[in-house]
Amino acid sequence: MQTQNPGDDSHIPLEDVSAAIREGRSLRLAHLYRIMVADEQLNERNLDLGDPVPTGRQILQAAGVRPVADYSIYAILPSGEFEDLRLDETYDLRERGAERFVIFQTDRAFKFTIDDRQMEWGKPSISGKILKTLAGVPTDTYDVYLEVRGGGQDVLIRDADLIDLSKPGIERFITLIRDTTEGLAALPEADLRYLDSHGFAVEVVGDGTHTGVVLKQMQLPQGKFNHPAADVLVILPPGYPDVAPDMFFCDPWLTLVSAGRYPTCADQPHAFMGRNWQRWSRHNTNWRPGVDGLHTMIKRIEHALAEAK
Repeated sequence: MQTQNPGDDSHIPLEDVSAAIREGRSLRLAHLYRIMVADEQLNERNLDLGDPVPTGRQILQAAGVRPVADYSIYAILPSGEFEDLRLDETYDLRERGAERFVIFQTDRAFKFTIDDRQMEWGKPSISGKILKTLAGVPTDTYDVYLEVRGGGQDVLIRDADLIDLSKPGIERFITLIRDTTEGLAALPEADLRYLDSHGFAVEVVGDGTHTGVVLKQMQLPQGKFNHPAADVLVILPPGYPDVAPDMFFCDPWLTLVSAGRYPTCADQPHAFMGRNWQRWSRHNTNWRPGVDGLHTMIKRIEHALAEAK
């Protein structure tokens, strides 16, 4: 915690922490620092603090909740994961790269993962709509599923459905874009140029409303997998290239030569065009419309394959 002289002219009146993070700059000296706090329904509001290094208690008091000992507070990190902030623990807004916090009236935390990111929630149940919000995906174009391991069918969670997080074990959720429009008639010109100039053999296929790009016999990192090459499928969502593809898929299924097993988060099946693909749960939350395309998606795939473990 810090003290400041209100009459110090070197301080600006208000520093918006989210703007500083977005602009990639350090926080300026200010009389007030603006953060965002959300309740358990993720209704957000601004909160202005006089200290750039507040404690959890200070944030709760500024949020107006009483008694503060009945509440828990979490910082929402840039990765989307939650970090528990104890009442007397300080949180340095100048260094942590997060400006959003969520407050619960609870003394417990329930763990789960969504799209392979670990999170904690302060209530024993959570809705499908909140899961999508936490995952950072549009609620009207994405679905969220409860992952069922061991060969079972993943369970679709509707926006209003409530999932019990208090059961033994950690619930695992995944989000997938919901296709409601016809697929692409043709790949964008920029994608065609890139694929042609780099010698990729490609098949563009449709499966109902889905459009898939199959990179035929893509070469894999030498000696890393049980096959030297594989077909790699990228499913293009409606709105592509303004909307990001999510995950990729391999056939045949790949195992690590060094470990004799599937790579992490690459052990689930996905049926497409009559083939049983190996789903690689690798997500991209930083898609740049007008900039990104198959060329950046392929680079992400190459990186994921090279770093797989």
